[in-house]
Amino acid sequence: MYKSRNILNPESLSLLLSIEREGSFAGAARAEGIVPSALTYRVRQIEEALDVLLFDRSSRNAKPTPAGLALLREAERLLVETDGVANRIKRIATGWESQFTIAIDGVLNSGPLLELCEQFFLLKAPTRLRLKKEVLSGTLETLVSGQADLALGVGGDHNIAHLLTRPIGEMRFPFVVAKTHPLASAPEPLGDDVLRQTRAIAVADSVKQGPSLTFGLLQGQEVFTVATLHDKLQAQLHGLGAGFLPEHMVKPYLETGQLVEKTVDRERGNVRLHYAWRAPVGAGNGRALQWWLSQLQSERTLSALLSVSRS
Repeated sequence: MYKSRNILNPESLSLLLSIEREGSFAGAARAEGIVPSALTYRVRQIEEALDVLLFDRSSRNAKPTPAGLALLREAERLLVETDGVANRIKRIATGWESQFTIAIDGVLNSGPLLELCEQFFLLKAPTRLRLKKEVLSGTLETLVSGQADLALGVGGDHNIAHLLTRPIGEMRFPFVVAKTHPLASAPEPLGDDVLRQTRAIAVADSVKQGPSLTFGLLQGQEVFTVATLHDKLQAQLHGLGAGFLPEHMVKPYLETGQLVEKTVDRERGNVRLHYAWRAPVGAGNGRALQWWLSQLQSERTLSALLSVSRS
């Protein structure tokens, strides 16, 4: 009988996550470069050690059981923590993080971030960069959970222990519709009764745990939810609904007349955005974090992320 402590190692946990990601034992075996029988045997070892069934094998797809789902979520957490330990040890030895992950909210202009990445690569630092695109609460959650080292575009004011924040600036979210949309010619300002009669386009919050956030939606209003802000923009350009969008995203379409800005009684107002990172513990901030924080002290950089000109 295998002991659970011995069987639940990073390699085994990664195999389980691969099965969930690929949707089948055969797909996971191909992705991991092993024969299906070896993967099946490994899963059975884990199930015997825990005395539970992790995957329902009654169909071609590998569907996790409730116990399997619980283990998969714990596996994600444990692997993140394991990577964190390795990164901390590497940082202590060299001063550089082995990997540095930046979470950026979809409302920000990612172009300036890529320019900073180009500058960072010129340092020839022994640090791998990783970018994660998040939405709403997901941006902060990624930082708090340890999946990111720096979060850009955190909305609102947060007082969370061990987190430090600095303002990026304010972003305006105009209410826009396609020129062919019925609201384009409606008298202003648009009241709630008028807005309830039209479909709203919303972006799904990328938060994985806890309540998700929504903005500008009215009770009883039909909602079409999409995955990204780009999808939301495209949906509104096609006249599928209406909603608030970042000013820098809609400006070109307002200038060409493809979108029309409308005033509404319930204005969203400007949103104040921040960047955030975890407070240093022990050896202090790694050199990669120090470099990125120094770049974010530039007003030009912050303005570029917001796509707002400051003279």
